[in-house]
Amino acid sequence: MTAPTRPPAFGGARRPVIKIGSAVLRDGADFDRVTFVSLVRGIVALQQAGLEPVVVCSGAVALGMPLLGFDRRPTRIEQLQATAAAGQGRLMRMWADELGHYGLTAAQVLLTHDDLRDRRRFLAARHTLRALIELGAVPIINENDTVAFEEIKLGDNDLLSSQVVSLVEGQVLVILSDVAGFYAGDPKAPGAVPEQWVEQIDDRVLALAGGSTTGLGSGGMRTKLEAVRQVNQLGVPTVIAPGKQPRVLRRLYAGEPLGTWFAADAVPIRRRKHWIAYAPRPTGVIRVDAGAERALRRRGRSLLPIGVTGVEGDFGVGETVSVVGPDGDEFARGLAGHDAETIRRAAGRRSSELATLDLPTPEAVHRDDLVLLRGADGD
Repeated sequence: MTAPTRPPAFGGARRPVIKIGSAVLRDGADFDRVTFVSLVRGIVALQQAGLEPVVVCSGAVALGMPLLGFDRRPTRIEQLQATAAAGQGRLMRMWADELGHYGLTAAQVLLTHDDLRDRRRFLAARHTLRALIELGAVPIINENDTVAFEEIKLGDNDLLSSQVVSLVEGQVLVILSDVAGFYAGDPKAPGAVPEQWVEQIDDRVLALAGGSTTGLGSGGMRTKLEAVRQVNQLGVPTVIAPGKQPRVLRRLYAGEPLGTWFAADAVPIRRRKHWIAYAPRPTGVIRVDAGAERALRRRGRSLLPIGVTGVEGDFGVGETVSVVGPDGDEFARGLAGHDAETIRRAAGRRSSELATLDLPTPEAVHRDDLVLLRGADGD
């Protein structure tokens, strides 16, 4: 975790994606209007400098809590959804009013992970966001918590922001949090300061992370690091910075060393493969032998039926599957070349033995539709 020779800056990144956490917009039990206004002014300054900021903003649940009489985040799904419904309108009204003072238009975009898992809906969302940016609007993106189920229970806008970077082809991700950055040790220890620079997020770095510290959001530092790692694989740098610091966005833009910067991967993954790896939830599992795992990992081959040792789930052609090695660990994901039953019948057979199955292609998963996780293939 060696610091770079000079403070990073995102002035060269035309399209920053800025994720604002729930705790940043709260001051105890109240909405932190001072911080909110400061962030809006920062976003206005970025746009006036020629940038195209895209905002991922949490806070609907937090803003809805006092409206519905909650003093802490509800745990029941239907209460969370109701709270989000009450708070989302207030959240967007504040964005519209504040940006309107500067002649800018706030454009609400509500997404669920289902919107991102389906390739056609993913591309449709991309086209809409591109149009908004071209028209000079500021997209304000949030999870559609009023209808989402798993996201509101287990997800977090940190992970949504990683997909938004891919969606809008962002060049930097700025995660504004209630913490000063990533700490390699105990952040509460006397004199503790966050790391300035992390070259790579590996298992050791992840082990140092914890969960949510406020009870307002659903994520924590580990969730943030998972999101950052996904973004870094796109070749995009990321910073986790203290969102309540005055003028934080303008100071980051100027290169002031705030928060923790995470380096982009030197060899980025292609955006389509990034989508395969992280957007759709796998609908099945294909288990492979050691020879097949070596062929996929080291030689970039397609997965052929001869290397398949087992198939789990009931998936169709083109659906996302996990590829699991003989040790039981998932090491790749891909789009199935055949349905589950066909791959079961073909499992363990050589290509010359597949003629009776009348397959249009021999691959269980083609190399163009397969990606090694954690950037192991460098693709």
